[in-house]
Amino acid sequence: MNTTVFLVYAIAYLFGSIPFALIIGKIFYNTDIRTQGSGNLGGTNAGRVLGKAAGVSVAALDMLKAFFVILIANQFLPDDPGYVAFAGVFAAIGHCYPIFAQFRGGKAVSTAFGYLLGVSLFLVNPQLVWVLFFLPIAIGLTSLKITKYVSFSAMLSVTMTVILSFFVQPNLTISLALVMIDILLIYRHRSNIERLRNGTERKVKWI
Repeated sequence: MNTTVFLVYAIAYLFGSIPFALIIGKIFYNTDIRTQGSGNLGGTNAGRVLGKAAGVSVAALDMLKAFFVILIANQFLPDDPGYVAFAGVFAAIGHCYPIFAQFRGGKAVSTAFGYLLGVSLFLVNPQLVWVLFFLPIAIGLTSLKITKYVSFSAMLSVTMTVILSFFVQPNLTISLALVMIDILLIYRHRSNIERLRNGTERKVKWI
């Protein structure tokens, strides 16, 4: 790994580590959401604790993390789409384990969608944005509307997109990076999976 790749990955992790849920909660609501709800620094907990507007704002900003990382990484590594794809993985790791918030972050849902958007537009083919971004958004929102389970809907939509990626684009490294994002997302939802199995998972009421 050369110096440029190392620096890009370090920047990707640091950018992913920006705790927007913590920042918005403290500045606009005088609340540390790590002490309320699930304690996670993500859009779902922000929505539960602070309200719909905060939840949507946090989700949008977290999505932009990975999107901008892919955009910037592609400028520094224009001939290495595989390396660029893994820069997004480091952004997701930063979101889940942020150095700026004692390594207590979110669960990579919004960041995963931002990653899918960036990969579609800059690494694969802009025409595939309908398959790799808008389709999973539609799947996730439909599932969420029906089940009210953010965790299940997120895992379903991202996993289906990862499977699709192996068929709609030829770069195996990009698909493997997507697999890593999916594994991270599922791992971060392990407690949710247990609650889903037990029938005790909380449903969202603000969507």
